[in-house]
Amino acid sequence: MTTTVERPWVQEMIVVHRIFRRESRWLPELIRAVRPGDVERARELAGMLREYVGGLHQHHTAEDELLWPKLLARVDLDAELVLRMEQQHETVSAGLDLVERRLAGWEPTADAGARDALAEALTRHREDLLVHLDEEESKVLPLVTEHITVAEWQALSEHARSKTPKNRQLFVLGALLEDATPDEKARFLSHVPAPARLLWHLVGKRSYAKQMRKLRTH
Repeated sequence: MTTTVERPWVQEMIVVHRIFRRESRWLPELIRAVRPGDVERARELAGMLREYVGGLHQHHTAEDELLWPKLLARVDLDAELVLRMEQQHETVSAGLDLVERRLAGWEPTADAGARDALAEALTRHREDLLVHLDEEESKVLPLVTEHITVAEWQALSEHARSKTPKNRQLFVLGALLEDATPDEKARFLSHVPAPARLLWHLVGKRSYAKQMRKLRTH
């Protein structure tokens, strides 16, 4: 009798990565479009940027704590790859530190020079980020499928949920579902408790779309 081993649903990571790919594309474009002195718009986009930075830091911290140590212990021949992932995290983190410093210089005044410096830092950050995400998806996720259990993989999702404030959970769900396929949407929603799923359909979906229209209007 053949036993079927359940494998982690690694497509979940690709859906999460789409958020960072999408927002890292939007942010420099939106910031460059802010008129000099428009402090209200600068403050609005600063909130969006801080949420992005916090979400990416949280995502990488979960991998650093819950994923890389397990892979390093189990995939000797691919240790160099896992170590490179850790190094890429450090590069992305350093880029985000620069983004935050430049944000602090731009937000209070919406100065044109500070704006352009921030947009430039974000553009460089996106270049580093895409190198990391591309390699992680193409080379690491196949290792996860072979060497990480379903329970261990689900621990990353639990970590993300535990770090998301309750008043932002529907927003994060909207971010996940924005570019998801119908099958991916169904899979994510199947893990959402019925009351929250109802709230998403009644309120969350419309609220998320309204917030993003406002943020992405130049």
